[in-house]
Amino acid sequence: MADMITMDLVSPEKLLLSDEFEMVVLPGAEGDFGVLAGHSPVTSSLRPGVISIYEGDKEKERIFVNGGFAEISNDKLTVLAEEAVYVADLDRANLEQRIQDAREDEEDAKDDETRRRAAENRDHLQQLLDAMN
Repeated sequence: MADMITMDLVSPEKLLLSDEFEMVVLPGAEGDFGVLAGHSPVTSSLRPGVISIYEGDKEKERIFVNGGFAEISNDKLTVLAEEAVYVADLDRANLEQRIQDAREDEEDAKDDETRRRAAENRDHLQQLLDAMN
């Protein structure tokens, strides 16, 4: 059996995941990077993207994070995510409709601040949709 790394994934609401895995690939601010047991200690910021969890050479789980931080030390990975959602829980049709609604909100905005918030919402929803691919 391969060496395992313990991973805790924490969002502002709760501890989302705590388990052992063979490999975890994180969306680091400087690019994706893999974490295995015995990884050198590292702290990294995360960009919005997908955490991929592997067992052997098969991807077991995909979790979208909207930024955050990862700390690796002593065969333990801790991810503090601003937001975390299992990709399998996302609904494509719902996201597409919400993106269209956000586009309309952006076009109908009466001031710059409302337009900016609508654009941020649309971008965030698009990132969730992109994570499904």
